[in-house]
Parts: sequence; C-alpha cells; structure tokens
Amino acid sequence: MGILDGKAVVITGAGRGLGEAYAMHAAQAGAAVVVNDVDADLAEQVAEHIRGYGGRAVASTHTVTDPTEAEKIVGMCLTEFGRLDGLVNNAGLNYETLPWEDDPDSVRRTVEVNLLGVIYTGIAAMRVMREQGGGSIVNISSGAFFGQRKLATYAATKGAVASLSTSWALDLETENIRVNAVCPVAHTRMVWKSERSLRAIPADRTPGKVAPLVLFLLSDDAEGITGQIVRCNGRQLHLVGHPYFKQPVLESDTWDTTSVKRVFDGVLQAHLEPFGLEKRMPPRLRELVEPGQTA
Repeated sequence: MGILDGKAVVITGAGRGLGEAYAMHAAQAGAAVVVNDVDADLAEQVAEHIRGYGGRAVASTHTVTDPTEAEKIVGMCLTEFGRLDGLVNNAGLNYETLPWEDDPDSVRRTVEVNLLGVIYTGIAAMRVMREQGGGSIVNISSGAFFGQRKLATYAATKGAVASLSTSWALDLETENIRVNAVCPVAHTRMVWKSERSLRAIPADRTPGKVAPLVLFLLSDDAEGITGQIVRCNGRQLHLVGHPYFKQPVLESDTWDTTSVKRVFDGVLQAHLEPFGLEKRMPPRLRELVEPGQTA
C-alpha cells in the first residue's frame, strides 16, 4: 500500500520540474492525480506517463490566474475521481532583474501566477474539502522570501505565500484542513535560466529528492501538522522559523524623531538584524562587529 492510497490530488504547474516530480511520486504512492499545466503537451505527457505505469491521472490545462479556471481544475478532480483530498499549489514564474529595471508586465504576470493563482486554487479546493470533512493543502513557497538579489518580485510573492499559508492554517484548523508551505531547492528548468542559481544549486539536487516531503504533508501521517514552513534541498530538511517581535521592546508615552534616533543610536543598534538569504549585515552592525570598517 502507498502512503496516498485512495486519495485524489491536484498538482498545479505539474508539466515539468518540481511539479512533475510531485505528480509522479504522488501517483506511485497510490493517488489519483490531476496534472495541471498551461502547457497542454507537457501536462498530457506527464498524465500519460502516470497511466503507463498503471496509475490514474488526467491532464488539466486551465490557468490558475483566473478564479473560474481555478474552480475548473478542482472540478475536474471531482468529476474524474469523485473527491479531492490534496492540493499542491506549485505553479510559478521566476525571473532575474535589477529592481529599477523591472518590467510592469513581468511583475503582473508573476504576481498573478505565484500569488493570485495560489489564492484562487486554494479557495476552490478548501470549499470542497470542507464539505468532505478535511484535506491537505501544500503551498510551494521559497527561501527567497528572506530576500535575494535580483529576485525582488518573486521573493515578495513567495513571502506572501508563506504568510497566506499560516493564515489559512489558522482559519481552517477547525475544518480539519491542514495547510503547510514548502520551500524546495532543486535543479530545475527554472534554475537553468539563472546563472546565480546554477552556481548555488548542485545538479544532483533533483526535484525527486524534494517530493517525499510533499507526499508526507499530503498524507494522513502528517495529521496534526499545520501552519508550518518546511525547507528541503534534497539533503537538508528543516523548519523555517516564523517572524517574531524581537526583544528589547521599548516603551514611551510618545515617540518623536529625536527619541527614535536616540534608541537606534543606542540600544537598538546592537540588535539590528542581518538581512537576506546571505545574511548581509547592516552597515551600523558591521561597524560594531568590525570597528573601523565602512559599508
């Protein structure tokens, strides 16, 4: 028996890369799979591959960027398999640019797919799951939401997905619907287009090495696990800490610019946070650590 025997799942952006790996592994684990991708040929190829191995799969070419189309993706799962137990919101776009050179059309497309697509498909899925009495949603985020050079728009959408996941987890806890986010690191077509990522991600970190985490979160074995952000790069698996209010918390009846400057020049200066995935230190913090050094 497989870990997903008897379940039906929808996986968006499943025509290649990580989405394809999730779809193939889910089918091998016993799930019936809706393979969604706007590239019809790729979606059908993956579905055919699954069927060739004796699994159950159908291809969906609906776009996640339209709420009506997103509902059709979920509806296909109900029509073909009679239920919906899991959703993997994987469809995504990525590109590198300096922020002052960013193109409004690229920004809009990225937000529509990476964020609105997750929202539209997730809402459609949770409505069905509530009627069924439960389910699991896995949203694909990225460690880029910590901050990454030349990826500001992408990073912003993935940060929003992480926040969305924890908010949904709160809203859906009483509905027996678990919501978690996964930050995968793998060598995919999206990565091949990026010289930065090619240098950072070894070619042996294949999408298939991340898939077991997604399968676990979709399965009943993950009962009681919700609201978590989990990062996996094939070798390493760890939770991502949630933002928190950092000590010291300073109080005053009123704050003016003089008093704000005073606390930043004083006590808060030593508590400034390194920022971005590379943990870049703010110039003031660097001066404290390395006296005499300038930014």
